[in-house]
Amino acid sequence: MKDNSRQQKPARRFGNLRAGETITSRANPRVKQMRALRQRKARDADGLYLVEGIRHVGEAVEAHAPIECICYAPDRLTSDFARDLIRQQSARGVPCYESTADIFDSLSEKENPQGILAVVRQQRTALADLSPQNFAWGVALVAPQDAGNVGSILRTIDAVGASGLLLIDSSVDPYHPSSVRASMGAIFWYPIVTASFAEFVRWAKPHAYRIVGTSARGKVDYREADYARPLIVLMGSEREGLSQEQVSTCDQLVRIPMRGRVSSLNLSVATGIMLHEVKRTE
Repeated sequence: MKDNSRQQKPARRFGNLRAGETITSRANPRVKQMRALRQRKARDADGLYLVEGIRHVGEAVEAHAPIECICYAPDRLTSDFARDLIRQQSARGVPCYESTADIFDSLSEKENPQGILAVVRQQRTALADLSPQNFAWGVALVAPQDAGNVGSILRTIDAVGASGLLLIDSSVDPYHPSSVRASMGAIFWYPIVTASFAEFVRWAKPHAYRIVGTSARGKVDYREADYARPLIVLMGSEREGLSQEQVSTCDQLVRIPMRGRVSSLNLSVATGIMLHEVKRTE
């Protein structure tokens, strides 16, 4: 379960919004703020991100994610569930703001928007907050490049019941819209930690985590590995794989056998194979 007790930086309030306001102008400061959250600079500065679509906003509500506000367009909203969601959240004190269809379309990244989005505060867990008691096993990605892969891996973490995700020496933004969409709501439920490799090692070793790395150079078939808990599955970068230093920290180095001409699998696919194998050994 996600630990929301610590953030990397305090989030700023999302404007001075007034309940009952109908947004009709693209020049509205609130619209500008929401549109700016498409860019990482604004997400980092404000500690906020956008969640779009009925299922995703509904999942944020169910997870008790810290929602700053909801924006919706009645002309785009055809779902009774979404309308009920807005009424319920408004009754609970979450600011819900109506906009015209064209204003909402200017905020949406979808061709056929469903007419609802939420502004949500980022909740990042610190590495020091994790231990084998609340993080029995999970995956660490070294220098991932693609936000969509990060979101897909979060979704797989949810599917197998792992504890969460560690991003090592990472420049990717887990709150990028591609990651949020690909996670299918898993981003609200699991801790996401960003750390350097040195910090990761200083944390993992004292807690006696078993580190299983993946590499084409691995001597052990992934189906024959020892996945004793507490456990971290260490996945190398898409471009470089694991460095020699990273390999040296692993308790075991495994390979996923391949028969074709392609030298490696997509990071999300490879991680999915590994996580499902760990789940199988429970």
